[in-house]
Amino acid sequence: MAHAFGSLDELGEGYGFRKIRRALGVTAFGVNALVMPAGAEGIHHCNDVQDELYFVHRGTGRFEVDGETRELGPGGLCHVESTTPRKITIVGDEDLILFVVGGKGGYVERDGQLVDPNDLEKRQRFRTTGGGPG
Repeated sequence: MAHAFGSLDELGEGYGFRKIRRALGVTAFGVNALVMPAGAEGIHHCNDVQDELYFVHRGTGRFEVDGETRELGPGGLCHVESTTPRKITIVGDEDLILFVVGGKGGYVERDGQLVDPNDLEKRQRFRTTGGGPG
């Protein structure tokens, strides 16, 4: 499959993991959503080989990583190398929804190519101005 669309609601209900990778056919990296109830305390854990990137979609989480603690709200990001212990606890009265991407083996480098050469000017403008109008 060359592409797939979905939504968190389509992947399940209630709390726990939403298996994005399997549902959308992603094979190059791991990707899940994690829905945790308000007041829940996470599990102190680490991975054997897979680094993880956490993106806070909704709610606020307290990330405890290698002796450092930080509270992250919507839009917050946290990268944790594989064997580094981490724990995420929900802060406040709102459920926490995390988007979690995992991988190993390193960065592939930028490999995007224009499909339509007429988009070159638009792409250059996006790189220098952030993609705004004009």
